[in-house]
Amino acid sequence: MTKSDVALASFNQGFTCSSAVFSSFADELGLEERTAGKIACGFGAGISRTGNICGAVSGAIMVIGLKYGKAEQGDDAATDKTRALTRDFIREFTQKNGSVNCTELLGYNLRNQDEYEAAARAKLFRTKCPLLVRDAAVILEKIL
Repeated sequence: MTKSDVALASFNQGFTCSSAVFSSFADELGLEERTAGKIACGFGAGISRTGNICGAVSGAIMVIGLKYGKAEQGDDAATDKTRALTRDFIREFTQKNGSVNCTELLGYNLRNQDEYEAAARAKLFRTKCPLLVRDAAVILEKIL
């Protein structure tokens, strides 16, 4: 089973998009899956329904940081690598989906309750969001 399969299954079980992506990579990065899901939970739905960066993208960026991020003073190479991989991820995700912004990806501003409900009625959380979760995990698997 690929990481993208695990992420999609997690999302389909009701976990946020950010949690689904981040926690699917946790075991190989030395983080307990349950803890990873909790850390990433608030980033789902465009950072807690604020219409910002897609939670699947946020989860992926957290994976990049956990794997390559700077942990020691003076390790600027780690920062450079993390930033380069993050830019690569964002570029590829944007090429495939047109944006990394939740509002732009879904066409609804989830901050607005009426628009949130309209997006739910349009079943975007069950049709579009799973594709974004899968794309984020697939791209991440490739660039790591």
